[in-house]
Amino acid sequence: MQIFEYNGSALVAMVGKNCFAIASDRRLGVQLQTIATDFQRISKIHDRLFLGLSGLATDAQTLYQRLVFRHKEERDMKPETFANLVSAILYEKRFGPYFCQPVIAGLGDEDKPFICTMDSIGAKELAKDFVVAGTASESLYGACESMFKENMEPEELFETVSQALLASVDRDCLSGWGGHNTYRSKGKDFERKDGLSGTKCL
Repeated sequence: MQIFEYNGSALVAMVGKNCFAIASDRRLGVQLQTIATDFQRISKIHDRLFLGLSGLATDAQTLYQRLVFRHKEERDMKPETFANLVSAILYEKRFGPYFCQPVIAGLGDEDKPFICTMDSIGAKELAKDFVVAGTASESLYGACESMFKENMEPEELFETVSQALLASVDRDCLSGWGGHNTYRSKGKDFERKDGLSGTKCL
């Protein structure tokens, strides 16, 4: 088992029409043993920017604390700028990396949605539809490719991401126990961290 799979995780971010959604599972485990069923992988950087961290839970929390410390300013950072900051911090530790994969989702200028993910040394992967990370990433790719549509409205996007996440964690024994889903839209701020039901981790 790789160190990235030690705690298990499932993360997905998807864009819609002037909106985005980011969702994660709730399971924290040590290999096949479940430790907690309410673990929070998604963090709010500011009202229009969210960060999800999959991988080794201790490294994810350490990286988040470093990012919050570096971000303490009196203004909101653009998603692209924040992605560059995350990438630089990860690359700085490339010889002893943080064992986590960030997923960044936010609204930029003119409410244009921005999503990206990166590997443990900060190599960015930008996308215009969806990004995934975690032990359930293979299942998430398939579910998102089959369910994604362009220019979805916020409610439809929320439902699509929720169903993709729930369908995927059913096929991965290292993630599960429902999920958290958060989404933002042009002119409106929604934050629904629902305990999405319908999944169990065996």
